[in-house]
Amino acid sequence: MKPVQYTVRLPATLNKALRKLAEQQGITPYAALRRSVVAGINAQANAPNPDAEIREMVAEVAAMGARLADLERMVDRTLFTACAAYCYARNAAAGGGKTDDIVLGEINRAYDRQRALAEGRS
Repeated sequence: MKPVQYTVRLPATLNKALRKLAEQQGITPYAALRRSVVAGINAQANAPNPDAEIREMVAEVAAMGARLADLERMVDRTLFTACAAYCYARNAAAGGGKTDDIVLGEINRAYDRQRALAEGRS
């Protein structure tokens, strides 16, 4: 196959980069240019499908969103359990004279206070 000749004009910055690359690889600037052209054409010809990548990223973000929602529910339940443990322990330390309904009201108020603090509300 007969090679085809092209005349290529490079900006000074690309010329400098090409010469540096050629020097690092121990080849001439012309050989470095040829390698760069071949690599660039191969990269563009075998480029991944951008739509497939976007679909994959959307699926991953959706999966992360579902896992985050699960984590939020678990942390919320942990907060409620901690509030309940605190209120029942405080009631027991004070002699245990409160009914479960009264303690439940304290638990809900403590939980609401902690949620408000976590959300930046006072």
